[in-house]
Amino acid sequence: MPNTARDAGFLPAVAGSDPAADWARSGIVALTGWADGPPLVPPGRAATAARELADLFAARTGVRLDGARLLSERAAFTGHRRRGEFSAGGSCRLLPTADGWAAVSCARPDDPALLGALVGAALGDDPWPAVAGWLRGHTGAELAERAALLGVAAGPVRHRRTPPSLPRPPAHRPVRDLLVVDFSALWAGPLCAHLLGLAGARVVKVETPGRPDGARRGNPGFYRLLHAGHRSVVLDPGTAAGRAAMAALVGAADIVIEASRPRALARFGLDAEAAVAAGTTWISITAYGRGADRVGFGDDVAAASGLVARAPGGAPLFCGDAIADPLTGLTAAVLATGGESALWDVSMSDVVAATLPPAAGAPATSPPARAAGGGWVVDTGAGPVPVAVPRRREAAGRAAGAGEHTGRVLRELGIAAP
Repeated sequence: MPNTARDAGFLPAVAGSDPAADWARSGIVALTGWADGPPLVPPGRAATAARELADLFAARTGVRLDGARLLSERAAFTGHRRRGEFSAGGSCRLLPTADGWAAVSCARPDDPALLGALVGAALGDDPWPAVAGWLRGHTGAELAERAALLGVAAGPVRHRRTPPSLPRPPAHRPVRDLLVVDFSALWAGPLCAHLLGLAGARVVKVETPGRPDGARRGNPGFYRLLHAGHRSVVLDPGTAAGRAAMAALVGAADIVIEASRPRALARFGLDAEAAVAAGTTWISITAYGRGADRVGFGDDVAAASGLVARAPGGAPLFCGDAIADPLTGLTAAVLATGGESALWDVSMSDVVAATLPPAAGAPATSPPARAAGGGWVVDTGAGPVPVAVPRRREAAGRAAGAGEHTGRVLRELGIAAP
């Protein structure tokens, strides 16, 4: 059975940690709230957890990064700003339902058609009016059921009464020179691979001709940061030779990273349980767990899992920029350092929910930052802390073109070229 956050134990809080101060320093506060209002402090301790995870990764690998800062890093490249009920990137919205609120994403080229199927109507160039109207007449539970059936990235905003715990493997091993085969895309999985690469692992990124990493079409500087120094392999799972090469890569890997529903790689003939039995560590990143056939992205998963700021009156607002992605990527990187082979079921929803307090009564209005000296500060137990803006790291090298190393990697590993 896969290991989950509940199986792995709790990542304890560091004595003296101050979540409000960590939020202020992370860059996330600057990305939270209305565009024309003060920045808001999110609930919970995700920034603190990110700092603690990065510290644990540093203790295990020697790679020292500011984990809280990683949460806002993409916005330093893209220039995203806080937009209230719109996600920083603009592809997700918070909308009222018949019994609460929901987060709905429209990020992929086929999402307008899927949203049309969700609401039972043909949608024009702007799908949002019809989606908003449908949601007002349906409950969050109805949305979740239909979204799962259709593969829509959406869900009701729910704050769990009993949050899960963040995972922490009990032992670790050196990462240097381990072979990491990375099937993931976008942000969470690639961040995990990036961190392992900084620790000296040999990272091979695997894509297919029909489904390249969508992040290649995004900000080139941010893509380069996450993929610099990694080798790129493109294999066609539609051919027997391509599937055989994929299986051989998995067989040679010390660590496999995937960030899709389990059936995606299973239909290529790849068996996570068999790989783990043979000694591989398998990092499986999903929106809601391997047992839930649901789709989700960083913005909608974070909001649906309860990580939202609250305006006066209770309306939810987005926190940061797709914050579930970097928080999950950090978690996955720590798990990947575990000393024994394991199948880690890394649910983005669980990772987010683990940073929030138990639900109790009506959600509180989020505390605003206050203006000071031409900027903003957050008042904490230790005094005012300036609100940091997102900050970027620079890539060490270049990102490979798709398939640039296919032949070389397969030859080195003694795998027959398809």
